[in-house]
Amino acid sequence: MDLQLGDRVALVTGSSRGIGLAIAQTLAVEGCRVALNARNHVGLAAASAQFAGLHSTHPRDVATEPGAAALVADVLGRWGRLDILVCNVGSGASVPPGREHEAEWRRCLEVNLLTATNCIAAARPALAKMTGGAIVCISSICGLAALGAPVTYSAAKAALNAVVRGLARPLAAEGIRINAIAAGNVLFPGGTWARKLEAAPQAVADMLDAEVAMRRLGTPGEIADVTAFLASPRASFMTGAIVVADGGQLRA
Repeated sequence: MDLQLGDRVALVTGSSRGIGLAIAQTLAVEGCRVALNARNHVGLAAASAQFAGLHSTHPRDVATEPGAAALVADVLGRWGRLDILVCNVGSGASVPPGREHEAEWRRCLEVNLLTATNCIAAARPALAKMTGGAIVCISSICGLAALGAPVTYSAAKAALNAVVRGLARPLAAEGIRINAIAAGNVLFPGGTWARKLEAAPQAVADMLDAEVAMRRLGTPGEIADVTAFLASPRASFMTGAIVVADGGQLRA
């Protein structure tokens, strides 16, 4: 299927590794010019070195409004337009359920929610200028059900889902679609599941057998393929949707 993404400009936050890098690479294969973003200069340089498509790198911290605004300005300065925004920054690392405290609530909401809302606000005028501007937020099934994940992380992803649903109408009036992917357990080097596999491989295998219909972890590429579709004109009648990609872990 031709996703009709040729020559579009896509900004992918948190794209120096893992899911974000896979999304950027997939969009490049589909013909996009891709702006890579992360806070870490070294990580971005490493990602750029293994990136084959037409791209640019932008080390900015999008957890702040000025950082997100500067990032969008950088991208517009480099490419002259913005068609697609993928909000991928996030982290599931937090305190165990029942041990939350104010500082951790603020930190987790900042990294999993404000990074997205800051970028959406900053990119909105540029996306509204394009025909069929699209936003895709990488969320989690932990925002849809109580699965034993840190409560701070789950609450932040639930809030992100609410943002996607709530902004669908006002953004649609400007010609912008917004959707989210509720991702399940995804394995990549340096990620949460890589650490869990190294520490307790049998416990991970037991969990997958008991909880996940497909009995395996997902790959960044599988999330990237769904992202590319949602960002494309092929998904032109979809907005405000939370698309689950979890190997069959959720039961409702």
